[in-house]
Amino acid sequence: MAISLTPIQFPPTFEAPECPELGREVHGIHPRDVCGDPEAFAALEKALYQHDLLLFRNVDLGPKEQYRLVKVGGMPLFASIADPDTTGLFDASAETYGHGGKIERSSILSYLKKIPRVPQVQVIGHGVVDGHEGLERIELKHAHDSMFHKTTIPKEEEERCGATRFLRWHMDAALFKFDPPKVTALDLGQVVRYGNGTGDDLTVPLGTTAFVSGKTMFETLPPEWPSFAARAKATYAPRPFEWIWNAKTLSTGLGLVTEGKEVGLEDLSDWEEAKVKVYPFLWKNPVTAKLHLQVHPMAVREIIVEAIPYDQRSERDVYPDGGHITDLNEIREVLYKMQRPGIAPKFVYPHPCAQLPAGARKSKDLVLFHNRGLMHSVVGHFAEGQVRLFHQCNLASLDQPEGPSPQDIELLQVAVRRVVV
Repeated sequence: MAISLTPIQFPPTFEAPECPELGREVHGIHPRDVCGDPEAFAALEKALYQHDLLLFRNVDLGPKEQYRLVKVGGMPLFASIADPDTTGLFDASAETYGHGGKIERSSILSYLKKIPRVPQVQVIGHGVVDGHEGLERIELKHAHDSMFHKTTIPKEEEERCGATRFLRWHMDAALFKFDPPKVTALDLGQVVRYGNGTGDDLTVPLGTTAFVSGKTMFETLPPEWPSFAARAKATYAPRPFEWIWNAKTLSTGLGLVTEGKEVGLEDLSDWEEAKVKVYPFLWKNPVTAKLHLQVHPMAVREIIVEAIPYDQRSERDVYPDGGHITDLNEIREVLYKMQRPGIAPKFVYPHPCAQLPAGARKSKDLVLFHNRGLMHSVVGHFAEGQVRLFHQCNLASLDQPEGPSPQDIELLQVAVRRVVV
């Protein structure tokens, strides 16, 4: 079956020339049929890594079909599908939901509801829903910035002009014990106020998910930071979402306010040092070989930086001697300097869900996104009585993200020296 791709129609706020490869709409195949068509699978997987986000419009997909699609998506690149009933499209041996089988204490994960017959698929949204996929009655809550942010938008401004915020920028990942999923399947007008003194605003659809490219985030780094990014590794806290249980988020949704509210390591649920995750700042795309800046800005507890050889140093280098950064305030300042340019309004794609017909509760859009190449955030708020329902599926991968090679690091350092000269 022939698959065709067309560029996504981005909103006027998004400067597509800055991200020419991001996002494609898929035509010519229903996502459920991908699992039984090796040729379509290979084309779809390649397209996912090339474009980071794929959109299927007006499709009906059951939870089991959504799970199979994501499971297929973790297979080795361009592998054939031997048994479409037991293998999936993106991680053939993966079975575990991205945060593990048990949802730990977390202000984020408490909003997810598992579908009993396919627990890897989560129900998210807003409102009271009766009799959905084996769940007799569920009360969904679309998270609001007042629950997590240090400061909040005044209620009158929220009501008068629909002001809202990015909730929390992140990748889907447990960041402890399990490795980050490769793909997430999301079976899917307000104004975002960044609130950090820049005056940045962004008009977005109601209750959307916003995406930014880790590749763009890396390529827009100030010139002194690419070498640092290539040399740095993030050590994540054990059980990170318990660790930040009491902490508050910045107004941009990009990181935490450092107030000493993190839960002490001795007070966390049982953990082992061997399950603590350490990942490079930059993750290499397995198809394009491009580098993506992929760091969860809220869960990092330490940064380890390699030193630059003396004969490769320049005046512009930051942390040329390398080091071990353990001060949380310094860690968060470094991450904010690096990541904030990448969430400027012109780089944010707020996905416009298909308009729901009267009485419908479930969007007909299916978004597959490269979880190791994008970051995303929930946006917006719903009024009393509004109902919206989505299905989300991602599976913890069986391999770690690949970081930059020694050659990548050397080339980036050469580029820094050229800028200085």
